[in-house]
Amino acid sequence: MSGKTYKCLSLFDKWTQENNDLVNKWKQKEGRGDTLNRDQSHLKWCSSEFNKLLRKIQGVPPLADYTQLELSVVYNACLCLTAQSQFTEAELLLTQATERVLQMHGDDHVASHPHVFWRTIFKSIGNTSLNSRVLYLVCVQWAMWLATCQLKIIEEFQEELSSLFEALCAGVGDDNRSEAKGKSSDLPLLVTDPRRLVQLLQICTFIAQGAEKLNEGHSSQALSAMQKASCLPSPRALVAYTHLLSGSCFAHMSRCQMALQCYRKALETDSRCVCALYQSVLIYRQLGNTQAEIQALRLLHSTLMLPSASEPVLASTHLLSPSLLLSSQSLSSLLSVPSALSVLHSLALTCVLHGRASEGVEHYLDLLAALHSEDQHGVHAEVPLLPRLPELYLEAGTALLMSQRPADCMVLCDEVISTTLELLPEKVLLGELDERNEAETRDLNGEGEDRIQMLLWTGAAYLLQGHSHTHLKDWKQAVSHYTRSINLLMKVCVKKSGFQPQIPSVDMVVQQGTYLCVLQKLKGLSLAGRGVSFTQTDQLKEALRDLQLSLQAFPECVAAGLWCGEVLWRLGRKCEAAAIWEKTWTFNRQSSAESLPLYLQEPQSGPLLDTTELRHRIQELGPI
Repeated sequence: MSGKTYKCLSLFDKWTQENNDLVNKWKQKEGRGDTLNRDQSHLKWCSSEFNKLLRKIQGVPPLADYTQLELSVVYNACLCLTAQSQFTEAELLLTQATERVLQMHGDDHVASHPHVFWRTIFKSIGNTSLNSRVLYLVCVQWAMWLATCQLKIIEEFQEELSSLFEALCAGVGDDNRSEAKGKSSDLPLLVTDPRRLVQLLQICTFIAQGAEKLNEGHSSQALSAMQKASCLPSPRALVAYTHLLSGSCFAHMSRCQMALQCYRKALETDSRCVCALYQSVLIYRQLGNTQAEIQALRLLHSTLMLPSASEPVLASTHLLSPSLLLSSQSLSSLLSVPSALSVLHSLALTCVLHGRASEGVEHYLDLLAALHSEDQHGVHAEVPLLPRLPELYLEAGTALLMSQRPADCMVLCDEVISTTLELLPEKVLLGELDERNEAETRDLNGEGEDRIQMLLWTGAAYLLQGHSHTHLKDWKQAVSHYTRSINLLMKVCVKKSGFQPQIPSVDMVVQQGTYLCVLQKLKGLSLAGRGVSFTQTDQLKEALRDLQLSLQAFPECVAAGLWCGEVLWRLGRKCEAAAIWEKTWTFNRQSSAESLPLYLQEPQSGPLLDTTELRHRIQELGPI
């Protein structure tokens, strides 16, 4: 044997041992159960060492034995880079390695398009001894396509990747079987078993493609992908995701019971799959099953409060975590779950809206306590789905009033008023609506928006205090607080092009959107409350004026309609009274209940009229 050949063989053995030492150090880390994707410093070090070794190997011509070693090191280096989301660097290493393989087979053609490039690779390797190592590099490329959400490229290579999956799972190219021997192995070791990697890639691909199909509205195709994925060997968390997405497919197909069964399977497979519990809440809400919805919300909240809920569901001790491979926007939206505080708010609101006010009060008080506690400092700013604090106070105050606790309601309202009163503007002018968007005013900047919101919150606080005083039958104080609310709300004017600013009318509500809708309902309820209070002190003219103005501002106000009829009856205008009662009974109480704040619900406390008695009066009156 010549000295040159001996030297080359020595280098080959040395580099192989160097690679194997790095892999063994990595596997020791894995064996200790560390969450490797979090240990970025060790990962970065390994990546750097594999790159140094690769530069040494690439200094010699691409001979068969060396190329097998080189491709093994490229595989290891690229996986370390991919695990750090350094896709550009990994792509460069991969391209350089595969170009050297092409050169070995006499094909110097380098294609810039990935489709042509990889098809050339598949065609060139044939059944050579390098076949398995090149297949391993295809796995790395597959992982990078998946991590960077290049699902269209994966779909175009679907046939080749399916063949790769079958080949590796069947043991083709299993020349790494001596890995278990550790340092004694004379073969280049790999940081991740390609068979385990390709199994992970296959199920993650099915999940990502299913989510994309579902997002595009192709529920049947997505369901088919999930059924294939559920049969593959994979971690429990990923199997749970297949059940979850199957449930979402059934939900889009309006097969709610099937969806619920799938969500149940997801939770049974992996109890940390809280997104399945959240989707169940949405199905129960859609079905109108309030009791089941509340139970699911309560369970979801308690689950989110557990310490384990903060741990990633797809955390892995393997080099490539499923969460890295499943990062598409379509999937993220399907897997999103509100925060624990948002769920608690939803639970409180749902209880109050469905006749469980006392239970809702307790949840509201827990929510407010959490927001004010030291260990939750600053959390409210991180919960975009949660209403702002004054609005939460108003909702909680409304729940307290519904629970026959008017004094506690007034305390919360005082908090809102003391916070906002000094910040209220002298006048608020809403500009003309931008015709391109009829849902919301577009000329309000952030500061103007805060001003109108503060004014509406303060007006609502006075309104709730008026309701509280009517509950206590303190009519004088009730009139005083309703008047404060009305006077405050009168500060809002609407400017129309070519006209002077004017007080908003009903026809402007649809044009100006949510703010004016809230404003008009607040005015209508305040005027109705003051009018009812006037009836209790026999100030019938003042009562009739306010009740009629209430119906102008908020035409479907039931209390205003019924009491307006009562005042007309007392004033001897019985036919008019009967007509307005008949009209009031046609009002749709739920027409806007779901889209407007809780504190804009008509109060259930205070003086009420007996509908049966009113109908009896109309019958005695005869034909109108």
